[in-house]
Amino acid sequence: MDSRDKKGIAKVVSSFGYAIEGFIYVCKTQRNMQIHVVASFIVLFLGAVLSITADEWTVVLLLIAGMFSLELMNTAVEKVVDLVSPEYHILAKHAKDAAAAAVLVYACFAVLIGGIIFLKYLF
Repeated sequence: MDSRDKKGIAKVVSSFGYAIEGFIYVCKTQRNMQIHVVASFIVLFLGAVLSITADEWTVVLLLIAGMFSLELMNTAVEKVVDLVSPEYHILAKHAKDAAAAAVLVYACFAVLIGGIIFLKYLF
């Protein structure tokens, strides 16, 4: 059955299934996502050990969700660009570079904010 034929809850369940497939695909194939996942587990463990506050947990979880989301979007942009422009094109390069830069900017600020949260517990 095509997903367009599904109605109601079946359509919602299918949508979640596709999203989970996408997340698993990116985790299996993208080295940077694997690094983000490992870093997230370390941060979550550190947060638990150091008993960070509820407000700090909120920030940490938002940073992790944002990082995962940006890495997922970066991979989507890369795959679509590869699909529509299998040969080298400067505009394809710019699109991929911009998507990667978005991840880099977010990651840098996530590390900075993480430092603000965790350093006071460590020193």
